[in-house]
Amino acid sequence: MKIPSTHHKGFTLIEIIIAITVLSFGVLMVYNAFAVAASTTYANAPRLAASYLAQEGIEIIRNLRDINFINQAVWSAGLLTGPCLAGCQADYRVSATNQLESYDGNAFLGINSDGFYTYDFGATPTIYKRKITISPISGTIDVMKVDVLVSWNYNGAPATFNTTGYLYDWQ
Repeated sequence: MKIPSTHHKGFTLIEIIIAITVLSFGVLMVYNAFAVAASTTYANAPRLAASYLAQEGIEIIRNLRDINFINQAVWSAGLLTGPCLAGCQADYRVSATNQLESYDGNAFLGINSDGFYTYDFGATPTIYKRKITISPISGTIDVMKVDVLVSWNYNGAPATFNTTGYLYDWQ
């Protein structure tokens, strides 16, 4: 006859405590990873918007160069002699070099009812300012340098994004 064993197989209290501790650390590590990712995403959102605004600044000047070409004018007409030599501001609707305005450090870009960034009165103000500077390249007449500086305040600290492009006389 077989005698029943009094020894039961299972987890001891110490093994359960160790397993709960290991699982708790794992859950905390995953939570911390998500918290860092969310914080980084939140902090990088203004920088991403600024990079798009800087690129748009170069595209605005490129468009003006192309309009000069279409109008059979000198490719750089109004760009190397206008307010952009010292710094100007422009939005997506600028269609002639005489619409370029001198940079105003107190003027913020706003978002209009169509969702575009503009300097229009009545647009919803944003945190961004954009300064476009155009300069000729020394020793050449067929290249101009376009610098765009987008600035904003993030949590009380100033932040900037700068990009540079070169435009050519491709006529």
